[in-house]
Amino acid sequence: MMSALNDPIVRLLGPWAGEINIWSVLLRIFCSAVLSAIIGTERSSKRHSAGLRTFMLVSLAGTIAMMADLWLYELMRTGLFLLSVAAVISTTMIATNSLFISSRNQIKGITTSAGLLVSCLLGISLGAGFYTLTAAAAVAMLFCLSLLPSLEVTLKDRSNHFEIHLELTSSTRLKEFVATIRELGLKIDDIETNPAYVNSGLSVYSVAISVTKKELKKFKTHREIIDALSTLEYVSHIEEI
Repeated sequence: MMSALNDPIVRLLGPWAGEINIWSVLLRIFCSAVLSAIIGTERSSKRHSAGLRTFMLVSLAGTIAMMADLWLYELMRTGLFLLSVAAVISTTMIATNSLFISSRNQIKGITTSAGLLVSCLLGISLGAGFYTLTAAAAVAMLFCLSLLPSLEVTLKDRSNHFEIHLELTSSTRLKEFVATIRELGLKIDDIETNPAYVNSGLSVYSVAISVTKKELKKFKTHREIIDALSTLEYVSHIEEI
């Protein structure tokens, strides 16, 4: 079984850092607060619903729960890490509640939900005294949240499939829009009335499109295709979702 005493940072600081004592407790809580604050700041800077305080509280909950479980194990030898399990379950419930469907029929908050769960696990790892594992995982998490979105956008913009939010001046122009799509070398995989706008008087649709024409696959991005479609006189508004 892996012991916190084998952690490289524990070996550097001394055996006390791998045990449960007043100084190691303070160190773990401090590290948990700092790491989660860095992650939370990144989320807050992008105006996500779960920001600095939420990530700090979730991480601290995991750290405190794990340290309490370890203390109870040393005291009673129960071997049941109930508080840590409860922390993970509670965080999962909070993360699930942060998911919502936008007015454009998109599921929002998935990354934030996953981030909260990982933050809790980081806190638990730190509470167990695995400083090196926690630090490495926190760096990997920041890499995913900060640097990968731009790559994700690039890959998404070059894929052969995308979905658009479409607002037409009249529902009678939908047939004309479909014909134009086909002329451009695109294929409509699915089209449905956006339920958020039912009975609003607006002709709003969610349209799934595939790029079938070789020239478009090679040279055109989704942005360029959407810009071209936006010039149609009967298109009131169009954007990728």
